[in-house]
This record gives sequence, C-alpha cells and structure tokens, in this order.
Amino acid sequence: MTRQALPFLENLNTPILHCLYSAIASLSQTRQAHAYILKTGLLADTHLSTRLISRYANHHSFVEADLVLRSISDPSISSFSTLIYALNKSNLFTQSLNVFSRMLSHGVLLDTHVLPNVVKACGKLSALKFGREIHCIVCKYGFDSDSVVQASLVHLYLKSDRIRDARNVFERLPEGDVVTYGALLSAYARKGCVNEVKEIFSGMQSYGLEPNVVSWNGMITGFNQSGNYVEAVVMFQEMHSKGFQPDHITISSVLSAVGDMERFNIGIQVLCYVIKLGLLHCKFVISALIDMFGKCACAGDLMKAFEETNEELMDVGARNALLTALSRNDLVDVAMEVFERFRVRGRELNVVSWTSMIAGCSQNGKDIEALELFREMQSAGVKPNSVTIPCLLPACGNIAALVHGKAAHGFALRTGITADVHVGSALVDMYAKCGRIHLSRLCFDRIPNKNSVCWNAIMGGYAMHGKANEAIDIFHLMQQKGHKPDFISFSCVLSACSQGGLTEQGWRFFNSMYEDYGIEAKMEHYSCMVNLLGRSGKLEEAYTMIKQMPFEPHACVWGALLSSCRLHNNIRLGEIAARNLFELEPNNPGNYILLSNIYASKAMWDEVDAVRDVMRSRGMKKNPGCSWIEIKNQVHILLAGDKSNPQMTEIIEKLHKLSLEMKKTGYLPNTNLVLQDVNEQDKEQILCGHSEKLAVALGLLNTPPGSPLQIIKNLRICDDCHAVIKFISGFEGREIYVRDTNRFHHFKDGVCSCGDFW
Repeated sequence: MTRQALPFLENLNTPILHCLYSAIASLSQTRQAHAYILKTGLLADTHLSTRLISRYANHHSFVEADLVLRSISDPSISSFSTLIYALNKSNLFTQSLNVFSRMLSHGVLLDTHVLPNVVKACGKLSALKFGREIHCIVCKYGFDSDSVVQASLVHLYLKSDRIRDARNVFERLPEGDVVTYGALLSAYARKGCVNEVKEIFSGMQSYGLEPNVVSWNGMITGFNQSGNYVEAVVMFQEMHSKGFQPDHITISSVLSAVGDMERFNIGIQVLCYVIKLGLLHCKFVISALIDMFGKCACAGDLMKAFEETNEELMDVGARNALLTALSRNDLVDVAMEVFERFRVRGRELNVVSWTSMIAGCSQNGKDIEALELFREMQSAGVKPNSVTIPCLLPACGNIAALVHGKAAHGFALRTGITADVHVGSALVDMYAKCGRIHLSRLCFDRIPNKNSVCWNAIMGGYAMHGKANEAIDIFHLMQQKGHKPDFISFSCVLSACSQGGLTEQGWRFFNSMYEDYGIEAKMEHYSCMVNLLGRSGKLEEAYTMIKQMPFEPHACVWGALLSSCRLHNNIRLGEIAARNLFELEPNNPGNYILLSNIYASKAMWDEVDAVRDVMRSRGMKKNPGCSWIEIKNQVHILLAGDKSNPQMTEIIEKLHKLSLEMKKTGYLPNTNLVLQDVNEQDKEQILCGHSEKLAVALGLLNTPPGSPLQIIKNLRICDDCHAVIKFISGFEGREIYVRDTNRFHHFKDGVCSCGDFW
C-alpha cells in the first residue's frame, strides 16, 4: 500500500498541481494543471480528477468540468457528487439531474451526500415524477433511515404541494430538525390547517426543539395568506409571550392580518411595539403600516403616518401601498396629488404604481382621468401588464369610450396577454358596456380557460342588452362545461329574465338557487325578483315577496318597487316604498323625484308641491339628466336644458328640423311625460332639451353620415326620447347605441332592440 501511495505523494509535490488545493487559483492555472494531468496520465487518479472537477466548477466552467468527468474511465461517487453539488449551487438543476442519470447508468453506488442534492434539484424544477423515482431508490437501498435524506424528501413534497406525502415522510423521520418542522408548519398554515399546525407545533416542543424566528414567521405568514387572520395574530402573541423577538417579516405579516381584520385597536398596539423595537425605519414595516391604516379605513391616521415618514425611507412598495390605500378610502383626488408629487420629485414609480392609480380612477368615477393616466404611463416608458389592462377597460366601458377600449384591446393583442382570464373577462365586459355584444361574445369564445368571472361577464352583458334567452343559454352552457354557477351567476340570469319579462323562468331560477345549488338568496337576488315582478305589472306579488324576505330589505329592493310603481303609476305601493326609502336614504333626491312623478302622472299637483317643498327644506336638488357621447376620441358631456355647448344653436336647429320631419309622419311629442304643471308648448320645449336628444344631435353634426353613435344616459330613457331616436335611426340611416341606467338600446332602421319593453 505504501508503494501505491508514493506516486500520488510525489505528484502532489509537483508545483503545478498545488493550484488544485488553492482557493485563489485562476482558471488559467486550473487548465495548466489539467494539461499536466493529461500529459502524465494521472486522470485515472480519482482524487486528482475530483479536485480538477471542483476547481473548474468553482470558476463556473461546467463544460470543462463535465468533460473531465466524462474522461474518467471509472468515476467514483465523489466525482459525480462534486459536480452535482456545484451545479445545484449555480441553480443549474436540469444539468444536475442529467449528471445524476449518468451516474446511475455507470452503476455507481449512492450515498447520503448526493441524494439530498438530487432531491433538492427535483424540488426546484417541480419534477415530482423524477422525485418519486428517487424516493423509491431511497427506500430500495435503505437510505430511508437517514434524517438528511428524508428531510430533503419532505421539502420536495412540500414544494410540489403534496402536503400529505410530505407528512407521511416526516412521520418516518428518525430525528426531526427545526428547519423541517418549520417548513411543514408553514405549509399547513398556508393551507389554513389550524389543528394540524397546533399538533405538529406541540410535537416539536415535546421533542425539545424550540422554534426559531423563521419557524414563527412561516406560521404567521402562512395563516395570513390562507385568510386565518385571527390565528396569525394569536401566533404572534404566543411568539411574543415566549420571549422571541420578531423581525421585519413578522411585523409586516401581522400588520397585514390586522388590516384584513379591520382591527385598528390591535394595529395601534403593534405600532407601539414596532416603535419599541426600533423597526419604524424599515421599508417593509412602513409599507405594511400604511396598508393596515388603509384597510382599517383610517384616512386621517394614514395621511398622518405619510406626512411624518421620511420619504427617503419609503421604497416603491410603500408608495404603492399608500396610493392604493388612499384610493380605497375614496381619497382618489388626494392619491392623484401624492402620485404627482412623487413624479415631480423623481421618486421611483413602477407599473404597480401606475396601475393602482388607473384602478383608483376607474373605481371612483374618474374614467377620463384613468384614460389620460394610461396615455401618460406609456409616454413615461412604463409598460402596462396583464393587471393594468383589466383596470383600464372598466373606465372605457363606464363612459362607452369604444375607441379607447379598442386601443387597449390592440395593446393586449400585441403583447400577447389576451389569453389571460382577467384581461379576457374585462374585454367581454367593456364591449358589452359599449354596446357591442357581438364583440363581447367573440372575446368570450377566445378565452382558453374560462372561470366563473368570464361566464358571469357574458351573462351580464346579454342581460344588459335585454337578450334574456341568450343569457339563459349561457347559464346552461356554463354547467355543461363543468362550471358551477355562483350567486353572481344567478344575479345575471335573474336580471336577464327581468329585462325580457320572463316571470315564470325567473321564479324557476330563483327557487333552484337553494334547492339545486344550496345558494341562499341575497339582497341582490330579491331586488332582481322585485324588479321582474314589478316591471311585469305584478306589484302586489312583488310587495308580498318583500314582506316575506328573511332579512330587512335594503334600499335596492324598495327602489326596485318604487321604480315599478312609477312605471305603472301605482300611488299606494309607491308611497309605501317611498316611506321606507326616505328612512334608508334620507338624502337621496332620486326617491323624492320618483314619488313626485307618480303624483304628477295623476295630476296631484298639491302632493307634488309638498314633496318638492321637503326637498327644498333639506337642501336637495334633482340630479339633472346627463348624457355622454364619444366623438373623434373625445368624450362630450351634455346636461338637460344646458345651453353652454358651443354648438347648441346648431343642435337645437337640427332637432327642430327632425321634429318637423317626424310630425309629417304623424308623430306628436308625448307631453304626458313632462310632469310639470305648464302649458303644452313649454312641455315640448322641455322634451326637446333632454340630454340624450342633445347628444344624438351633436353626434349627427360631427360624424360622417352612416357612422354609428354611442351614448350613455345617467337616467332611464323616457318614452318620447325613445320614439324620437327610433325615428332618427331610420331617417338618418344610423345605428344608435344608448345605454341608460336600466339597459342597452340598439336603435337601427327605426326599431329598438328592447322591443319597446324597458
């Protein structure tokens, strides 16, 4: 044996080979050593060849390291494990598994050092099938008694979301460690398995293992992610009571949980603790603190925290949390001011910042501002993503800005994000609100993996357009494709039945909600049914339903009844509905106006005056009729009776000419719709000033002949405007889309899609 070792010792003394044992040897020196080994025939020396592989790997020269390995006629386990370990360290997991496969083909015996590295590579690649094969090898060759190997398998199954398999391996561990316990605890917490967490946590302590901060954070963060906010806070309290000091991750997680619980008093206690720990300078904690204030609807404290925080300590995450929190609390104007301040001061803003502002504007009635922000975002060189587009499209739909909506659709097509289910659903909704239900269906059909949001969007679109049968067909198709309807699905199909006057079908859907699907009817379902029955003239039946509701009806239910009473001029039930609405919404002028109009329809002018006097005494004014129309990429707003539009003289003249043409066909203005005690001529003038007529005339004056017009009305379109626009569509040869508060009207060739039922 001494004689066999001598050549190796002699070679080891060769200066050129010293670099194989030096941590600072260069790649050039390693290559010189490689050349010397080849020249002297020492490659068969396992120790030298393994050192050579290690040196190449340290320089990330994996091709040369692999070349050395392939050159060895009889490689050892150490040769393979050295390269596998180095590849893992450089995140080259696929190559690592390839080397392991070659190792198996060589028949090299495995050991407890190489197996954990290979299992780790499987976990990183989510290669569960390969990982299971290695698990079989582990059991076959008796490595299942090794704690390190078994622990690596636990982590593999956890990363593959196979928590039951992980638990089975964990139970067979000869000896657990804090890291493995912590990983399993975190996984169960993320699943919301409270009992399992308590059981494993108790077992961990019974073995004398104390959790570290990472273990506590895993449980707190896991419970927070699974929506078990109370458990997250309780775990934080237990961590504190056992003397463990939290870090910024702990605090950020527990503040997030407190915000979702909307428990501001607990948040203040955590804040005091943060100050005591000296963590208030941490960017993650600042961001979580701002988010908590926002979720707890504490706008004053939110702004105070912002003003007292050094902007230098706020990273982009904290800025985004602030902008989102302000918008969430109806402070979108303040959010826009803060956003502009950040821009002027050159603070870092990213796609999330811009998207938050666009979403805030879309959700708070600032649709034009949302469109402008989208334009500025691109000018600033920030690329919108698959979250930005679904936030922008509602703004396009809200004001029927079809040109802008199509531009956003084009951007989605160019960037390849139309297959995203959220983008697809938003496109379906946008086109429906812009009156292009056929394009909605086209977008819907092209969504590859539909979820309930997609199905509900197209159902809601059909309902909005009065296409009850199509909405019902979608409802049945949804189930045929294996999707279970939810409470929103039933709201959509009931709304569709209401628009189509399908009373019997509506009752069937309403009753099947609980009987067939176990869904308890909510307020919106009762509102849809009251609307359906009321619009069909079954007012007493609608009132009976309200009285039999299992909970107190909200304003939406009484509002549906009052609107139906106005439609059918039912004074008794109208007064009952109005009295309830006056209690629920004392400052809503719309309810007073509806009751006043019911009285006016019966020429009960004293009662009309009494209602108007109450409104005046409370400082309430009637919301004026308002219509929007998009012309040449610009949205124009017209108010009823407003004379401020620079083209108003031309608009009135155009309407006068159209009125003369209509009278030639026998049309007379329906002055019964003017619920004011004035003469007939004045009533005609009032009808002429309705905002939707003004918008149509403006569109006729400023768009090419034959092009479609798109209008939104903030109130229900009246019978006279409906008749006039029907005539204009045929006389002018225009398709005119009008969306009122109730539904869509598609006027073409003198006919409306609603069939005069709305």
